[in-house]
Amino acid sequence: MPILNLTKVAFACRDLDALRRRIAARAADGELRVPTRMRPKRAGELIGGSLFWIVKHRLIARQEILRFEDRQDGRIDIVCSAELLAVTPRHCRAHQGWRYLEEADAPSADDDGTGVAELPPQLYGKLASLALV
Repeated sequence: MPILNLTKVAFACRDLDALRRRIAARAADGELRVPTRMRPKRAGELIGGSLFWIVKHRLIARQEILRFEDRQDGRIDIVCSAELLAVTPRHCRAHQGWRYLEEADAPSADDDGTGVAELPPQLYGKLASLALV
C-alpha cells in the first residue's frame, strides 16, 4: 500500500530553526500532538506516513505520523514523532488546515547538491516566483 502524507503550514515560523524550537517546546515523551478539527478520511493510510511542514511557502521538514487520538474537546490530535527531519526544500502554496501529499510528490531528505536548502527564505521566494527553482 502506498504511503500517504499530510502538509501543514507552520504558522508564524520564520525558518527551520524556529520550527525546531517550537517542536522542542511542545514535544513530550518523544511525541508531538498537532490538534485539528476534523479526522482525515484517509487516516488509516496516513499512519506511518509523514506530516510535512510548510514555512514561507516551502516544504522544509517532516515528522512521522504515529496515530490519531480523539480529544475531550471534540477535536483530533495528529500524534507525530518529536524527531523533525529536514527535507530538500520545495515550493508549496500555503493553505489552511492540512492537505494530502502522495509519496511520489513528497520531497526527499537527501540533499540534491544544488544548495537550494541553504537559500534564505526571501531569496528562495523570489527565485520561485520567477520559476528559477
